[in-house]
Amino acid sequence: MADRTLRGMRLGAQSMQSEEGVEFAHRQRAQYRTDDGEEFDVVFAADAEVPEQWESPKSGREGILLSPDGTPIDIDAGDIKAPRTHWDMLLERRSRDELEELLAERLELLRARRGGTAARRGA
Repeated sequence: MADRTLRGMRLGAQSMQSEEGVEFAHRQRAQYRTDDGEEFDVVFAADAEVPEQWESPKSGREGILLSPDGTPIDIDAGDIKAPRTHWDMLLERRSRDELEELLAERLELLRARRGGTAARRGA
């Protein structure tokens, strides 16, 4: 029975793969600075377009790309689009009068479902 046992390695202990013959992709390092002075680096592929802003992995604050001499680059405010909110998208589909009418219908339905508790309080 002892001669039929399988010998193996510990699970997860060591990798049998080596880095021999592996050619890493060319990279570039971009440095960012947040408003509170925190600086952090992000590594991108050499042919990637580096964004002007990046979120800090530690604090979550927005960092601005620094030039090689350490000064923040100027961001063209015309390129930044204001994010559309749910309200903006809703107003694209319906007018304010339609929304008020829908709200009144839904409130009436909810009050009817509750059994008119508001009507009993007033009586």
